[in-house]
Amino acid sequence: MTAAFPNAGPVTLRTNLADYPVTRALKSGEIKSDLVRFDFAGPKLAHEGFKAMVREGRFSAGELAIVTYLQAKHYGKPLALLPAVVMGRFQHQCIGYNTKHGTLKPEEIVGRRFGIRSYTQTTGVWIRGVLQHEHGVDPTKVTWVCFEDAHLAEYCDPPHVERAPTRAKKIEQMLLDGDLDGAIVGALPDDPRVRPLFPDPIATARDWAPKYGTVPINHLFVVDAELSKTRPDAVQEIYRVLKASKQAAPPDPSGIDFHPFGATALRKPLELITQYAFEQGIVPRKFSVDELFDETTGKLD
Repeated sequence: MTAAFPNAGPVTLRTNLADYPVTRALKSGEIKSDLVRFDFAGPKLAHEGFKAMVREGRFSAGELAIVTYLQAKHYGKPLALLPAVVMGRFQHQCIGYNTKHGTLKPEEIVGRRFGIRSYTQTTGVWIRGVLQHEHGVDPTKVTWVCFEDAHLAEYCDPPHVERAPTRAKKIEQMLLDGDLDGAIVGALPDDPRVRPLFPDPIATARDWAPKYGTVPINHLFVVDAELSKTRPDAVQEIYRVLKASKQAAPPDPSGIDFHPFGATALRKPLELITQYAFEQGIVPRKFSVDELFDETTGKLD
């Protein structure tokens, strides 16, 4: 259900936003606003609130994985996307394999079983895109063993996706025990039985980024569509404080900006992730970048 907001004056937004360097100044109160108050009511791990956001409308604002937003857009969920990245990183280091069968190269994962939390997880979409376009791996020729369903209830996994048994071990333990050939996880286990699929993942990612002219983006900020429609002043203020919070954060030690802001700066990564999502059957058509924003948010730069 779309929330109702006052026609003028301050607004209070039930917000799902995790703790990151770029959000610290906002969440600590260092960055303030007289127009927008954030009620930070989400779980510590923001992705645990994504289902409630897109299925129940439990939050009026907050971060959302970009692939989840693409599916929400397709299924008509009342959300407006701001061109503000609150979580981004390289992804190459998130895929590894069990060494029981020897060394495994990226192009050799065809026919294997790889675990992932959910087939629609944004990290997985990025990595499968890299595997397809850099190593010729058809994602449908890999069996993806998933432990959760998609954030959007309307989506059904494709035939090459297998659901882990209800009482299965955790994905990391299945990887360590060799029950899976490999897995995509946030951080690979520090164990000799597991190696990264890309031998030097950070160096490989650093080579990938200039080739594609972007960095992988994960979580962007969204708001209730009705707020964006009726209170563009509030949405502009949200963008201002998010940007100010980012600017208050120390630069990434890598020297890379993983949190681009503005519709212009986000054009390239959004073009790429929408392409990958379409190719992998996450959404049935490729959105244009312009249609991902509304009349208010598309002007934020």
